[in-house]
Amino acid sequence: MATTQKTTPTKKKQELTQESVMTMYMEYVLEHGKRPASVFKFCKDHGIEEGAFYNFFGSFQGIRETIWVAFFDNTIAVLHKNKEYAIYPNREKMLSFFYTFFEVLTANRSYVLFALLEQKDSLKSLGQLRDLRLRVRDYAGDLIEQANDEKSSRLTKNPVSVFSEGAWLQTLFLLKYWMDDNSARFEKTDVAIEKSVNAIFDVFNTTPLESVLDFGKFLFKENFSRSK
Repeated sequence: MATTQKTTPTKKKQELTQESVMTMYMEYVLEHGKRPASVFKFCKDHGIEEGAFYNFFGSFQGIRETIWVAFFDNTIAVLHKNKEYAIYPNREKMLSFFYTFFEVLTANRSYVLFALLEQKDSLKSLGQLRDLRLRVRDYAGDLIEQANDEKSSRLTKNPVSVFSEGAWLQTLFLLKYWMDDNSARFEKTDVAIEKSVNAIFDVFNTTPLESVLDFGKFLFKENFSRSK
């Protein structure tokens, strides 16, 4: 009687994806406190072929930029899971965007702090945010265009480029504030988000500038208390 020999199933090798390469990179820098010495060494350490790496990224800088875009894309995906988001007023959409974006960053805080504090030259650190800047500007630009469509007079329409660039500068301010925030659950950052969004929308809606003054007082109080 013939017998059949049982074979042990081989473990299927995990498919290499852009996301998995980003995860490998993030874990590496957090575990070693520095970037990999080279793409060759990085690939050897992770058992992948160097050519496979270049299917997704041309350099480590490409990974760094794409990680920030992934943070943005994840934020937008979370927002659209809420069916009510589509009918939110623009102010509420912007608030929801920042709240969710910083929740995503908080979930990856160790990496974000490493990425932004790794280099002493802050301008070099900001280079990895260039694609994120485009995403934020486009998002804010869409909001202001929607608001302009609802206005009948050209005089009351807001300049899209000014508003979108202002949203990016606001993002940078909030990012720095969040990095320095030591409050529980980053509650002070939430306050900064609310006040800054309200201030910007009040300016563009030409309403009384109480929100701007309120936001200015908040910044003065926070900066003064930290300088003690």
